[in-house]
Amino acid sequence: MIRDAEATRGRLIEAATQEFAEHGIAGARVERIAAAAKSNKAQIYHYFGDKAGLLSAVVDCHAEQFKLADYFNADDLGETAARIFDQFDAKPELARLLAWIRLEAADLSDPLAAVEQANAAKIAAIEDAQQRGVVTGQLSAPAILGTILTLASTWSDAALLPEPASEAGSRRHQLIQAVTRLTAP
Repeated sequence: MIRDAEATRGRLIEAATQEFAEHGIAGARVERIAAAAKSNKAQIYHYFGDKAGLLSAVVDCHAEQFKLADYFNADDLGETAARIFDQFDAKPELARLLAWIRLEAADLSDPLAAVEQANAAKIAAIEDAQQRGVVTGQLSAPAILGTILTLASTWSDAALLPEPASEAGSRRHQLIQAVTRLTAP
C-alpha cells in the first residue's frame, strides 16, 4: 500500500489544530494528535521535527487559508471584520487556537512568523487607507488591525455573549457597526 504523504500531513495538521485549540500549546500532546490523525508520533517528528514545528505548520496552514480567502479590504474595515467573524464562526476552533496563542505567545516566536508576515501587508493597506483619509489616523495601523482581529474572533464565540447562536447575524451587524465607527476618519 502506497502512503499518501500529503493526506497524512493534512490529517496531522487538522488533528493538531483541534488538540491545540482544546488544550493549548503547552497542554497539547503529540500522542493524542497522532491517534486522532490515525498516525503515529514518528510521523509527526518526520514531517514537523517537533511539537513547535507542528504548531508552526498549523499556524502557517491557517494563515494561508485566511490569506487565500481574500477577505481584507482596508477601505471597508467593517465588512472586513464581518468576513473574519464569518471565518471564526464557521471554524470556532480557530478562535480558541488564536486565544491560546495570545496566552502563550511569549514562547512562540517562530510559529508566529507567518502571521506577522501576513499581517504586514494588511498593516500597510491600513496605513495607505489612513493616508488617503478613508481610515482614522487617530490609531496606529497595527492597533486597528489588532482590534479588528480581537473583536472578530471573540464576537464569533457565542459562549462569550448572552445572545443565542441563532442571533449570530445580529452580532455580525453590531461588529460591522462598531468597527466602522472605530475606524471612521
